[in-house]
Amino acid sequence: MLTTSSLRPTISVAGRFLQCDAVVKHLAKGQEHVDAAGDAMSGETPIVFVVDDDRSVRDSLRRLITSAGMAVEVFPTAQAFLNTPRGDAPGCLVLDVRLPGLSGLDLQRELANTNATLPIIFLTGHGDIPMSVQAMKAGAVEFLTKPFRGQDLLDAIRDAIDRDRVARTERQELAELRRRYDALTPRERDVLAGVVAGLLNKQIAAEFGTTEATVKEQRGQVMLKMRAGSVAELTRSAGRLGIAPYPGGGTRPK
Repeated sequence: MLTTSSLRPTISVAGRFLQCDAVVKHLAKGQEHVDAAGDAMSGETPIVFVVDDDRSVRDSLRRLITSAGMAVEVFPTAQAFLNTPRGDAPGCLVLDVRLPGLSGLDLQRELANTNATLPIIFLTGHGDIPMSVQAMKAGAVEFLTKPFRGQDLLDAIRDAIDRDRVARTERQELAELRRRYDALTPRERDVLAGVVAGLLNKQIAAEFGTTEATVKEQRGQVMLKMRAGSVAELTRSAGRLGIAPYPGGGTRPK
């Protein structure tokens, strides 16, 4: 009978699993239906990128990750990873800290400089606490020291992919809000700022030297173009766009 402890595949410093692949598959089986359901809802298959210069580690990680029903791509160096086009799908990066050429931390900085938002799980065989602190402060989602349990890595990967899905959804929603805001005329943007500030139509009209009827019409266009069902919803959208809440302060969001 398999005990709980027997279902804990471990990776040694050399990167080899101490349990057979059949046990690893048994470990991941219970999660496969959850992953499949999540993928069906998102419409995109997540992918895990692995960068490690040790071939035995890459092979072991490939077996573990694929056994959990996830797609995986492996790379021997950070530069090889950077040189490979990546699809637009949820995912994460499992990254060794010490690599030839660009180190794991160097790659983390490079991705940050290019506004790449791929969640990173660091692996190290050295237990370097200052390095782990540096990586976490720079946005890493996990820092695992070899040897580590395969289940710990799978849990970290699933958490990282969930975070990436949430972040991608937020970016898509913000991009859509920006498109809506760009469709407003300059005056409609000013009216939006006035509405967000809580001003009445007649107050906005006085600010702009126009009629209340004109402001009412412009306000209707703002609500329509921003697809806001209420002032509260419009205020939330304006806050996400960083729009100043006063007349004349509605500038193009960054």
